[in-house]
Parts: sequence; structure tokens; C-alpha cells
Amino acid sequence: MFTGIVQGKAKLVVAQKQEGLFTYTFEFPEDQSDTQIGASVAINGTCLTVVSKNQRQLTFDLMAETLRLTNLGQLQLGDSTNFEHAARIGDEIGGHLMSGHVHCTAPLKSRRVSENNLALDFEVPPQWSRYIFDKGFIGVNGASLTVGACHETGFTVNLIPETLRVTTFEALIPGDLVNIEIDPQTQTIVDTIERVLPTLAQRQFSSN
Repeated sequence: MFTGIVQGKAKLVVAQKQEGLFTYTFEFPEDQSDTQIGASVAINGTCLTVVSKNQRQLTFDLMAETLRLTNLGQLQLGDSTNFEHAARIGDEIGGHLMSGHVHCTAPLKSRRVSENNLALDFEVPPQWSRYIFDKGFIGVNGASLTVGACHETGFTVNLIPETLRVTTFEALIPGDLVNIEIDPQTQTIVDTIERVLPTLAQRQFSSN
């Protein structure tokens, strides 16, 4: 599990691409000697398994399904990504619990800059937008963010300077894809209500 608190930016330095399997090596800002082979690390919110390491570098294998569902297949050498190591028992949950399983990608539609704030508008596929609510949680490229507003085709988030400093969001331009992870509690509640309400309505109709 992850907390959605991005720990920094990791740069793609090696990309080996085979049919159905990419192998990426990222360079991290700090020494990774304490990271174990087999450990989980979220790269842009995607849970990946460490297959090898070298000082400040970690290497991961990405399967075809991961490449299909996320924005990782579009990375170019030198691109920076958000990263977070898996949470440990006792770690503070500063964001909200996240699994590292991406539900979909969403393009950035527009960005609005104001003093000490950056507003980003994203478009979300209709099957996922029903789980997004004003002031609810959402995972965007691995960051736990609060939805500032919902609109007809997606949602807006407002980012403070500290979030921009730690993450890659400031570099996003319209058309860029981000990875989206829906809050699992919200998804469970919505799915349960949608399943239960028709049953209750049918029972009420039958009893009349």
C-alpha cells in the first residue's frame, strides 16, 4: 500500500523495450541501498517491483497490461516521474491509502496559474467519473489530491507550491496523460448504493 505522499522525482535513464515487456531504470535523488530486490515502488502511481538496483538507480519490468493501462509506456529518456516507496507499518498516512493499481489515464485539458496556486483540469472516461466528487480524494500520478471541483467531463485540482516542488505536475502541458487511481472507499460506496437502490425500489413497488 501507498500513502499518496510523493517522496520526490525519479528520472528515466535506461529503457529496454521488447515485445510485451519494457525494462526501465530510474535514477533517484537519494541512495537506494536500503531498497530491497522485490520491493514495491510506485512510479507515477503505478506499483512496480524492483528487479535490480545500483546505488541511486532502481530497475523495474513493465508488462504489456501495465503499459496499456498507464502512461508509463509513453515515457522518454530523461523524463521525470513521481515516486513513493511502499508504506511501512507505523508510517503516517498523510494522504489516503492507495494500492498503486491505476484505473485509467486522463488527459490534461487546461491549466490556470495564479499567485501560489496551479489549477489543473483533467478529463476522465465516463465509467470512472461517477466515482469522483467535490472535496473527495483521488490519486493523480501517485499523489493523493483533493478534488477542487467536478465538471461535466472530469475534475479540477488545485496545487500549492510545496506539491509543485516535490512532484512533476508543474511541467504538465495540455494533452499530457496522467494516471488515475479512484479512491477505493468511494468506489465501494457508489457501487453498493447503485446495486441496493433498485432492489429496495422493487421491494417497495411489490409491497404496494
